[in-house]
Amino acid sequence: MRTTRAAGITRLIGNTPLLRVRMFESEFPRVEVYAKAEWFNPGGSVKDRAALSMIEDGERTGALTPDRTIIDSTSGNTGIAYALVGAAKGYHVKLVMPANVSAERKALVTAYGAEIVYSDAGEGSDGAIRMVRDIVAIDPDSYFYPDQYSNPANPRAHYEGTAAEILEQTAGRISHFVAGLGTTGTFVGTSRRLKEHDASIKTIAVQPEDAFHGLEGLKHLPTAIVPRIWDDTLADEVVGCPTEPAYDLARAVARTEGLLVGHSSGAVLWAVRRLAETIHEGVVVTVFPDSGDRYLSTGLYGRQR
Repeated sequence: MRTTRAAGITRLIGNTPLLRVRMFESEFPRVEVYAKAEWFNPGGSVKDRAALSMIEDGERTGALTPDRTIIDSTSGNTGIAYALVGAAKGYHVKLVMPANVSAERKALVTAYGAEIVYSDAGEGSDGAIRMVRDIVAIDPDSYFYPDQYSNPANPRAHYEGTAAEILEQTAGRISHFVAGLGTTGTFVGTSRRLKEHDASIKTIAVQPEDAFHGLEGLKHLPTAIVPRIWDDTLADEVVGCPTEPAYDLARAVARTEGLLVGHSSGAVLWAVRRLAETIHEGVVVTVFPDSGDRYLSTGLYGRQR
């Protein structure tokens, strides 16, 4: 029996499985749907990739030194990733999070030894961004502020990693890519590499349909602080997903395929189904950013429409 050895936990980030999703097969038999199972990363989400990339970029440039605290705003997953990588590398981590993020996310960040500062729940991720900027402005020499919404190392993680993996795992057969918009790093980095490989690959970005939504981790860009890394020229289409249908699909894929996923995975499934209605055939790849086990306290899997 072969075993895998890694020099440290961060070496296990990336190279996640590409899973076949069959829930739409009976209706659209000529559309193949696959999803990157990002909860296989050691921190449990796609954000492990960006966090490691930004921290190692800070080390290379000298912006991150042992005496500085890593600080950023986060709705949860990037914070967990910062906390994990920080613990593995010996850095103190301080995170600004909206007070209403799930209990599981708060507990995971704390388990890795990171400090949490809570921002106003009603102001969402934008409120956390404003608060972290204020904290850093008071004492800039004490912090390394990666700023996941502005840092090119965020999308670069997906340009170099996620997209390359997708091309290898599909043997270049991918025809459509669908991903949610939060920091926009996953969509931007992956789409850029895919379109360089083959300009005919269609890219569909998914955001909540309005500012008042329940899709934790996703941003409604028209009413939010737009990330500097966002590049709308890479999106062939940007679609707005309603909350309840996303919840329905997250529950459905858990109960029919054993894939326990979060809210944003339900949102991309909604967009994939919408896409399948128009293309009738193709190889569609999406990203399931995290597992549903960090949303159990939110009632996602207990709610019925």
